[in-house]
Amino acid sequence: MILLRLFFEFFKTGLFAVGGGMATLPFLYDISARTGWYTTEMLADMIAVSESTPGPIGVNMATYVGYVTAGIPGAIIATLGLITPSVIVILLIARALKAFHENPYVEAAFYGLRPCSVGLIAAAGFLVVKLALFNTELYQASGKLLDLFDFKAIALAAVLLVCTRYVKKLKGLHPIFFILASAVVGIVFAF
Repeated sequence: MILLRLFFEFFKTGLFAVGGGMATLPFLYDISARTGWYTTEMLADMIAVSESTPGPIGVNMATYVGYVTAGIPGAIIATLGLITPSVIVILLIARALKAFHENPYVEAAFYGLRPCSVGLIAAAGFLVVKLALFNTELYQASGKLLDLFDFKAIALAAVLLVCTRYVKKLKGLHPIFFILASAVVGIVFAF
């Protein structure tokens, strides 16, 4: 039964997450809240792992959640659930697009999807910042404003921002360097 639910949850995510892998984050946050399969802290870890491994982030996260929830069968089922709507839609569109590719209504529909994609990606970015830089649960428990901020994470983010934007020698380095350096810092300082 858990495998069927995994497939269904990720099928819905794949069907409605327009705009790429980061657009799946609001759906993953919702799945976490409704199912309890993983916590918001685990979601932050999933984002880090999915961003640093090869492949699309949405597929990596579906595989990760499936594996955490139901092992290897869960990973396969969740991944299939996420990609199945895209495969179906692509097959249908490819078949019909030849006849309608210059139709003004089709062009308007694609143009209208852009704000949806931007909104989903912006919401995902907000969730990533919230999970990475703020301790909302600790703040709610204590009521102290200083408990809201994760100062180690904010300091790391500031250092990365300065290094990638303003230090000329580091500016041209490949992003994998910063991912690896952040992983080392995270391990050393127990993030």
